[in-house]
Amino acid sequence: MSSEPQDDELPSTSLDTQSSPRMVSTLQDELPSMSSATHMTPQISDIGEDPFTSTSTQHDEPSEMPGAEPQLNPTDENEPLSTDPATWPLPLTDKIRTELVRRGPSKLPCDFVFNRKESDGRSCHHQYFMKTLVSGEKIVRSWLIYSIKNNSLFCFCCKLFSKRNINFTSSGITNWKHASAYLTSHENSPEHLNCMKAWKELSVRLRRGESIDKQEMTLLEAERMRWRAVLTRLAAIVQSLAVRNMALRGHTEKLFTPSNGNFLKEVELMARFDPIMKDHLNRVQSGTASHNSYLGHHVQNELIDLMSRKIISVIVDDIKQAKYFSIILDCTPDISHTEQLSVVIRVVSLIEKPLIREHFMGFLEAEESTGQHLASMILARLEKLGIHFEDCRGQSYDNGANMKGKNKGVQARLLEKNPRALFVPCGAHTLNLVVCDAAKGSVDAMSYFGVLQKLYTLFSASTQRWAILKKHVSITLKMWAETRWESKVKSVEPLRYQGAAVRDALIEVRDNTKDSAVKAEAQSLSEEVGSYRFSICTVVWYDMLSAIQHVSKLMQSPNMDVDLAVGLLKKTEQGLQNYRTSGFVTAQMAAKDICEDMNVEAVLKQKRLRSTKCHFSYESHDEPFSDALRKLEVGFFSVVVDAAILSTRERFSTLENVGNKFGVLKNFPSLAHEELAEQCEALGTTLHFEGKSDFDTKELVQEIKNFPDLPSKTKSLLELITFIHDNDLSEIYPNFWTALRIALTLPVTVAQAERSFSKLKLIKSYLRSTMSQERLTGLAVISINQSIGEHISYDDIIDDFASRKARKVRF
Repeated sequence: MSSEPQDDELPSTSLDTQSSPRMVSTLQDELPSMSSATHMTPQISDIGEDPFTSTSTQHDEPSEMPGAEPQLNPTDENEPLSTDPATWPLPLTDKIRTELVRRGPSKLPCDFVFNRKESDGRSCHHQYFMKTLVSGEKIVRSWLIYSIKNNSLFCFCCKLFSKRNINFTSSGITNWKHASAYLTSHENSPEHLNCMKAWKELSVRLRRGESIDKQEMTLLEAERMRWRAVLTRLAAIVQSLAVRNMALRGHTEKLFTPSNGNFLKEVELMARFDPIMKDHLNRVQSGTASHNSYLGHHVQNELIDLMSRKIISVIVDDIKQAKYFSIILDCTPDISHTEQLSVVIRVVSLIEKPLIREHFMGFLEAEESTGQHLASMILARLEKLGIHFEDCRGQSYDNGANMKGKNKGVQARLLEKNPRALFVPCGAHTLNLVVCDAAKGSVDAMSYFGVLQKLYTLFSASTQRWAILKKHVSITLKMWAETRWESKVKSVEPLRYQGAAVRDALIEVRDNTKDSAVKAEAQSLSEEVGSYRFSICTVVWYDMLSAIQHVSKLMQSPNMDVDLAVGLLKKTEQGLQNYRTSGFVTAQMAAKDICEDMNVEAVLKQKRLRSTKCHFSYESHDEPFSDALRKLEVGFFSVVVDAAILSTRERFSTLENVGNKFGVLKNFPSLAHEELAEQCEALGTTLHFEGKSDFDTKELVQEIKNFPDLPSKTKSLLELITFIHDNDLSEIYPNFWTALRIALTLPVTVAQAERSFSKLKLIKSYLRSTMSQERLTGLAVISINQSIGEHISYDDIIDDFASRKARKVRF
């Protein structure tokens, strides 16, 4: 086995707890020692700005709700100190009270959902955290905190400083029917006002460093800053390795050993030039860093998870600002034979200017590949991210039956919940199927690709034969993928432009080999490659595949919209029809040039026609062609081209229907008033569901009629929305602005999901096949969304690292 770095479970001693066997067994870290300050002040955990330690095992899941830390034993001050007031130890010591004041009351996110009481169905509301004055102004009740454990409200300052045992300090208030009256009465009470004064005074003194233990707090603050500097560097190393899809861990987690992995090697390299990291490694090696080093895989996993969550948070904000979105899904098995569902969301970003963005949201492990299971997975994922599915306006998948099925496919099940989520099949996959349909219609077409496969197999099976091939050609043979027919253009290209060189290489292989089987195979292939029939097939397939590949590449652009895609497909269909008329004659001329280069005669060999006896009253068969060239045209060329044209019309009917619904947004300059109103009404009906509409149809018609003259009559939808943005016209034409955003949101291909599979193969490789799903998704999010990750703040990452899990307070 190779000793390459890998990210699976390691039995070696973790650097997170390398100084204590007891800590190895419990997988729980303690606060780093304060060196000379230890005898003056107790060690305080780093929540917010304190020194950081991990109290979780490798498989611990972070809490999804603020304050949901492990519960406390009130009598044990060495237990983790939670942000939930219901779990604070009693009685509160001065040390704990000082720490809680320094942290401040915990805040809830604006989209937090409160639990309802079973008795009356009432719950807490976000409005309780704001006080409305007589003037209408609103003031934040900073003293009010919510306990997730008890589903109750507490007074932060009274909990810390009050001597009385009231509801706001003991169990919290849960009477939501009269909560407003209780809050008003409590905040005006003298006891509360005195506690508020004590809280604010202590908070200001701690912030200014004017507390009684000023010297101890100064030393503690210096220690905090040192740990923040260390973690900043560790986070930068993790991000750098994740962006480059490199393994972090090796076979051991010991410093200065050959196989300790890329992460520790980067740490060692940084320590040679950075004094902060050098001092940290000296403390780890000398044992003065207590049980904490933050160089083990537990902290790596936490940093990866925090970075990916931060990136996802930025993406979710962009999606919510854009409002309308589309989903793109695709599945593939990974190296450990687990089905991975790639989730991509497409939006028209409005952060600076309108831009089409396709955000990768991570991989989901699909236990089943049925339409029902995949649909429930994506809906659950959107709900977890706080993205409302009713704002979805498009969905795009490949042509698998479980995805596009009309009755039980993913698109059908999602359309039941939201009929405005229009389904658009992947254009690139559909083009591949068009070529596949064309190839299946002719025996000559299928046998041609069989010859290409034999050519590649013959040369690639031996390094000597491959060297002979490279000596004759500049474009080597390529192996084509069975599921991607348009990629076969690369395998046809060498024979189209270097057919004579390939034939010379086959002849040399035949003359030099001593293997009779290889000699016979090379002789047979050289005769086939040198035939006039094979040359005609080569030219025809190269012309068709080149045109289809060009359209396929254009459709895979993120800026491609439905209108442009429909236009490209119509041009492709028209091009195939034109090629149907004159393509065979052109192919004959090009094939004659190829035969001339190979010094072979450009003549089709006519096979002997078998005579059959005709019986009276029996249906007669078609008359066989006596001309071999005519037979090739009818049996190969016409069949292949006609099948491609017919398949293009049938398979792209869904895309064309969707494009026609939004065609009015681009074709409005050439439409009469009646036709304009009719098409706008049809578009409004499509985007209407359960009494809700995305825009007013009558106002849309009026806005389009009053729209200013454009510099160019052929502007795309993206150019139109950019024109409105640059001229600040969105307020004047709001319905037109909304309709354009929805049209641009519709996806055309699942290319972005396919690109994520390339990262999947780099991240979860053979040596990293035991990687957990959480680590895989985190690394993929950081790698694929690296442009967003470059702008995240390491300070925010460290703050989240400190607050997501409770740290120890030692006294």
